[in-house]
Amino acid sequence: MKSLQTFTCSLVALALLAACGGTASPSAGSSPTPAATGTKIMVANDAKLGQILVDGKGMTVYLFVADTGTTSTCYTTCANIWPPVLTDGAPQAGTGTNKSLLGTTTRTDGKVEVTCAGHPLYYFIKDKKPGDTTGQGINGFGGLWWVVSPTGAAITTK
Repeated sequence: MKSLQTFTCSLVALALLAACGGTASPSAGSSPTPAATGTKIMVANDAKLGQILVDGKGMTVYLFVADTGTTSTCYTTCANIWPPVLTDGAPQAGTGTNKSLLGTTTRTDGKVEVTCAGHPLYYFIKDKKPGDTTGQGINGFGGLWWVVSPTGAAITTK
């Protein structure tokens, strides 16, 4: 009798595992889409500078004229004041942004920085809220810092 109960319990347990262990199949014509994990870059309108690039939270991004190509030259103290725009995946093109202009570069510490039209992108530590552009035109760490236009060019208006 005891072995019959053990056998019956085993069958019930197997049936429950089989019922719970199935996977739902996607509906016809659909395929799973990986979640976008990269930093979003989009266009915002600034009353003074016109259309500018910002991240997904609306924080202004800058380029540094001393950078050569996609290689960042801003490290240590510079990166404390001008933190790089980092990403965990391919950068995402938000509203108004040309996806083909976005890319990445690997920094010397192994972190991945977003680029636009080949320029590494940065934040400015004194920008406290979305839309702030307090770093516009600052000369520091060997070059000028400019807000970035949707084409990836520096906006040199002060």
